[in-house]
Amino acid sequence: MDLQLKGRTALVTGASMGIGRAIASTLAAEGVKMAVVARRRELLEQLAQEIVAAGGIAPAVIVADMMDQASPLRIRDEALAALGSIEILINCAGASKPLPVDAPDEKWDEAMTLNFTRVRQLTHAVLPQMQAQRFGRIVNITGKSEPDRLNAAFAAKAGIHAWSKGLSKEIGKQGITVNCVAPGRIMSEQIRRLYPEPERQALSDTEISVGRYGEPEDVALVVTMLASPRAAYFTGVVIPVDGGLRRYQF
Repeated sequence: MDLQLKGRTALVTGASMGIGRAIASTLAAEGVKMAVVARRRELLEQLAQEIVAAGGIAPAVIVADMMDQASPLRIRDEALAALGSIEILINCAGASKPLPVDAPDEKWDEAMTLNFTRVRQLTHAVLPQMQAQRFGRIVNITGKSEPDRLNAAFAAKAGIHAWSKGLSKEIGKQGITVNCVAPGRIMSEQIRRLYPEPERQALSDTEISVGRYGEPEDVALVVTMLASPRAAYFTGVVIPVDGGLRRYQF
């Protein structure tokens, strides 16, 4: 199937590693021209070299720390300067923040800023030019919002789900969709740090229907579909990519 992505433009945050990197590589394989964002220049430049070696268009590299208050507007401006327009926005930058019950407010503020506020700010910064061109695809990489322990990122992701749904209602008639992709246990730098191998294997054996942790490319597949012009009837949804990990009550 032709996803009609060749020649489209995209901004991808959190692109240096894991899920974000896989998304950028998959979009590039579909002919998308990109700006990629992360804190580590060397990893972004490696990604750019890999994309070119595979026959893709060299992405613009934007080095930015999402915790910087000025980052949303700077990222938007640099991306627009490089691309001319931003038709697709992939919000992938974030981090898991398990916190103790007595965590101070600054720890909560940090986690909510990274995982919710900056996502909202960057999206609203990019939105006017999407509205002007009457086309846009916004995909937020989130996660589960049904916590099994106290984690500030879970609260932020629940906020992203609610905000995304509300925004989708406001701008759907303007040709712009807003969706969330909620990864389960996907092999990444963060997963390897938080979950040692014995714990990963035990969960795979007992809780994940397909019997394994996912790969970043599993998430990238769904994101690329949602980024397509052909995905015009998907908006305001949260799509889990978790191998059957989640349990639902009806």
